[in-house]
Amino acid sequence: MKAPEVKDLYVNAVGLAAPGLHGWAQARQILSGAQPWAALPEAPYAPQLLPPNERRRAPAGVRQAFRAAEDAQSACAMDFSQLAAVFASSDSDLTVMDRINCALSEPVRAVSPTDFHNSVHNAASGYWSIAASCRLPTTAVGGYDGSFAMGLLEAAALVHGDGFGVLLVAFDVPPPPLLRASRPLSCAASIALVLGDAPGPGTLALLRLSLADEAESLLSDAALENLRQGNPALRGLPLLCAIARGGSTRLVLPHVPGCNVMLEVAAA
Repeated sequence: MKAPEVKDLYVNAVGLAAPGLHGWAQARQILSGAQPWAALPEAPYAPQLLPPNERRRAPAGVRQAFRAAEDAQSACAMDFSQLAAVFASSDSDLTVMDRINCALSEPVRAVSPTDFHNSVHNAASGYWSIAASCRLPTTAVGGYDGSFAMGLLEAAALVHGDGFGVLLVAFDVPPPPLLRASRPLSCAASIALVLGDAPGPGTLALLRLSLADEAESLLSDAALENLRQGNPALRGLPLLCAIARGGSTRLVLPHVPGCNVMLEVAAA
């Protein structure tokens, strides 16, 4: 069988939101190794692009997704209404689901209309379509700890299969206390990438994707490695470290058992 052609994928902007990594401009110095990482908490966040009514209804998962998406937009001159979007999340927002399940266990079963509205896995992509006035395709994917790589593959398919520029956002937030033993996420975090098939004025890196059965890449910095393992969205940190450092490297992101995603990363 002939191997599929590997096509170039360009990273035209990055957004990042995680403890101690408050936006790409600040985090780049840490991920490049120029500054040490410190576990500084994030302040509460209100998405700036959302109209007031939607902003009030947006749950924690949506707000976290918007942190990185709006960070990427602030550093990119592209029209985000002309980008397709992929939102990748392992669990979306388990707090919403927990509230619904608790309500259904009561005699009256009074489910909040807002919770019901926010219960779908594609809630963040729907809010983004409103915020960015985007009528291009938006996709929501989930693949447990491989969600970032799954989203990256979906974004690459939209770029090279359909010719779109794509905003990829990977995000997850910790579950409520009753579910933490089953899904022990240590923090809320999100990563956003603006991807295309051609470089732009602010292009940061060139990627080549392929599938491999090799083990996922780990980070040499123990604190950042612990952070990477604490949230599925942050499985993309090795890629961001490679972009921050420049040059060329090869790394592997977790996807599904026996089939991970290998990336060749080069400075654009």
